[in-house]
Amino acid sequence: MRRSTRVPGTGGTIPFAVLALAAMTVPSVMPGCAMAKARPPASARSPELARARETARNRAIVTDFARLFYTERDVRTAFARYVAPDYIQHNAGIVDGRDAAVAALAPMFAAPGSRFAIKRILVDGDMAAIHLHGRGGAEGRGATVVDLYRLSHGKIVEHWDVLQPIDAQTVNPHPYF
Repeated sequence: MRRSTRVPGTGGTIPFAVLALAAMTVPSVMPGCAMAKARPPASARSPELARARETARNRAIVTDFARLFYTERDVRTAFARYVAPDYIQHNAGIVDGRDAAVAALAPMFAAPGSRFAIKRILVDGDMAAIHLHGRGGAEGRGATVVDLYRLSHGKIVEHWDVLQPIDAQTVNPHPYF
């Protein structure tokens, strides 16, 4: 059974489905209508979607930074491309600033026998963590390192690190990594 209603002054009828559709669309296309509401941007409708986009964008930045910095050991290029000039450094042995970090890290990364093996990269929103096995020269076993970064507007703006020297003997069969 098809349901419809008479429309006064038209001499005809309109199916209920058409009326329902019109009632749903009229407020959005008639800005002067009391029922009209501005549609919020997608990011306001879905904070989770905005966070996922921020995470994906920052994951790409941090992954390329890690490639340049740890794998290629090109400290200057990595910092010039991805680190803000007023970078905040929480390592007790390095002062704030991108140039200070490059001056402190470039010699260690250039030392013969230096190697930095990335084990994992974690990114969530504006925060990133890189877990790696680092050795700043040919001597010793190195350390397990976790570098924590905060990003803003596509640049690394803050850094913390945690280091644990690699011991020759461990009681755990799967230490460090």
